[in-house]
Amino acid sequence: MYDTLDRSQLKNVGKSAVRLDVKEKLTGEAVYVSDMVLPGMLYAQIKKSPHARARILSIDTSKAEALRGVRAVLTGSELDYRLGLYVVDKYLLAKGEVRHYGEAVAAVAAESLQIAREAVDLIEVTYEVLDPVLNHMDAMKEDAPLVHPDLGSYDYIKAVFTPIPGTNIANLTKLRKGDVEQGFADSAFVVEREYDNPSVQHVPMETHVSIVKWGSGDRVTIYTSAQSPFTVRNLFCRTFSLPFNKVRVIIPYVGGGFGGKAGIHIEPLTACLSKKAGGAPVKFQASREEEFSLLPCRSALTYRIKTGVSEEGKILAQKMEMYWDAGAYADYAVNVTRASGYSASGPYEIPNAWVDAYTVYTNKPYGTAYRGFGHVEFHWGIERHMDLVAKTIGMDPLEFRHLNALRPGSITLTGEKITSHSGDVLACLDAVAKAIGYGKKSKEEKLREKESGLRIGKGIAILQKAPAMPSNTATAAIVKMNGDGTVSVAVGLTDIGQGSTTALAQIVAERLDFRLDQVFVKVEKDTDSDPYDWQTVASKGLIMSGNACILACKDLLQKGYAVASHVLKACVDDLGHDSEAVFVRHDPESRISWPQIALGYAYPDGKAIGGPLIGIGSYIAQGLSNLDKETGQGKPALDWTFGAHGIICEVNPVTGEYTLRKIASAFDVGKVVNPQLLRGQIIGGMLQGLGTAMCEGYIYDGSGHLLNPSFTDNKIPTAKDLPFEVETIAVENAQVDGPYGARGVAEHPMISVAPALGNAIYQAVGADLSHMPIRAEDVWRALHNKQPIDNWITKTPVGSCRSTPVLGSHSPSHALEP
Repeated sequence: MYDTLDRSQLKNVGKSAVRLDVKEKLTGEAVYVSDMVLPGMLYAQIKKSPHARARILSIDTSKAEALRGVRAVLTGSELDYRLGLYVVDKYLLAKGEVRHYGEAVAAVAAESLQIAREAVDLIEVTYEVLDPVLNHMDAMKEDAPLVHPDLGSYDYIKAVFTPIPGTNIANLTKLRKGDVEQGFADSAFVVEREYDNPSVQHVPMETHVSIVKWGSGDRVTIYTSAQSPFTVRNLFCRTFSLPFNKVRVIIPYVGGGFGGKAGIHIEPLTACLSKKAGGAPVKFQASREEEFSLLPCRSALTYRIKTGVSEEGKILAQKMEMYWDAGAYADYAVNVTRASGYSASGPYEIPNAWVDAYTVYTNKPYGTAYRGFGHVEFHWGIERHMDLVAKTIGMDPLEFRHLNALRPGSITLTGEKITSHSGDVLACLDAVAKAIGYGKKSKEEKLREKESGLRIGKGIAILQKAPAMPSNTATAAIVKMNGDGTVSVAVGLTDIGQGSTTALAQIVAERLDFRLDQVFVKVEKDTDSDPYDWQTVASKGLIMSGNACILACKDLLQKGYAVASHVLKACVDDLGHDSEAVFVRHDPESRISWPQIALGYAYPDGKAIGGPLIGIGSYIAQGLSNLDKETGQGKPALDWTFGAHGIICEVNPVTGEYTLRKIASAFDVGKVVNPQLLRGQIIGGMLQGLGTAMCEGYIYDGSGHLLNPSFTDNKIPTAKDLPFEVETIAVENAQVDGPYGARGVAEHPMISVAPALGNAIYQAVGADLSHMPIRAEDVWRALHNKQPIDNWITKTPVGSCRSTPVLGSHSPSHALEP
């Protein structure tokens, strides 16, 4: 929408407006659920399993119930409710068997947090410890213990997902394009390798927290730190068979989400405690350790890629097998598998492709959505693999990507044709290559190598992602004019730190031709008063809510013009407006101010017309379809955002220690709405991507105990870990159906940071890595365990058939994710 407007004429869009919530957050005025205390509020604590897999023989809660100040105690035997976004497989409290370390077994609500903790310690649980299945590749074996023996009886969304009863496979996504075997037969080279990465935590600044009051008449009020009030409400009501109008969900300021607060998690159990406590409000806030074990994480992935290329370096065929570790429950992991499946090749045109993507149950904390929705993980494999293929056939990695990347006319894995307005991944690639001086070393860099003994490497990686969402994803916006001519905006999209409140205010101000200070976008979300939005996920918020706001502004202006035309006795088509008034364009002195008509206009004789000016806009994803379950063909993508990273790093060739000198990141954002917000988004995502690349990852012992459930042993990067130089680049090819040509870029800065680093390290010292994270000791090991590049390749005459072994770095043992 309005993608062709001359950018120089825009007053608000494209400008670096300061975040509208900055003062509230900096001064502590912003209220989070963590800050809230309601009258008569109780405090909840949870008894958690110390075992990864065990049969529950008995639970004795008598001592806890007898403790003074305890108001409610619950065990799984009292709660016959299941949760599940796509596969309904999780009890609120474990029943019969625990399926992962840290799983909730019992819960307490008490008059103070200290009493609740004491009560939980008094609960006695007797277990029969069972052998867990801890590695997703082991879970694929025919004799593996079944995490969910009753998988065949679970409800699930049949049009989209395919669980396989009698196995640990929660979902299988398949994609077939062309004839992959013929493609391999026609290839001059076939390169095959396996890549993997561990589970990691979202670590939002504000941990999961909810306050729930189950009132009389089954009226439930939920205050929660979540990413979507409507998803929480809808799933809550489905779980308890309640009508939507009996459940109210309120989300104030949110201290970060990153996908971990999508869906529904602690709200139903907290609600049950409130109900048992007679309707008193109950608050549960997860500790940092509970974030790591009780609550979900990002799924681990093993990715096997086999690529066939021609003598000239053109990709002819690619077979991709993904094994996603769902952990104990399916949650979002099945949809991550689906989204990664149809995007598995990265931004490359593959004429003959085969994808099998499995979601695999294990006895570990369960996986969910995480910034990038699987794309961070599989781009690690794809972009390391593309460098491997290029080097194997003797082609520069930049040249190889230029030859094979998507461009207008290319056909994606699912059969979609790329157009000139889809975005330009090659422009992003060339921008970062130029920014880091790819392919050469400056005099200063050569001198630094000589003086320091370090080796400088430069790596590149490209990326793509489309919103992963249902084909009927919809949203709405309400823009109402106040009596003084200012406007208030309500949307269901939640600002979890990404700055959507400011960006949407700029879009509204632009469409209304108002000043930005005349526009207020409400931060707090309330299902009783705000319009519907599907979810705050998938980088779809700007494009969809932005369009809904534009349509709501159009509706408000039409209603305002209708009133003004009567007052001014002029044709509607002859009217114009500015931030102060509506006027007759050929007679600007004939005008009526917005405050005069905002709530209805009264003539001098007292007769009135009009009424409150309220604009309503609704927007739904257009042209999308479900994917064919056998071929994966269809239209899953609302839009594509392409990008690239370039990294300069210096590596100690003896110890493997390395430092990042520079990172350059470029994204085709369609059109920039707020340059300052965009830069902040890119830097934040890039740093989060560096955490995945350099240090983060769950570590388990042989019994499935999580050994690093805190920042003591599970490090995340801070501002001190930023590269010495960061360059952010916006490429602009307008998205035709985006608001003022914009498209989303919230998740993308995190994607492909890791492979750009891996490629730079290889270029510096030849250390070849196929597992994340890349710690100094991993580089050292790779330096001392090199494999000849010929081990990854079979070269035969064109037309012959053969198979190649899967080679690469060692896979971690079933008990350890290093």
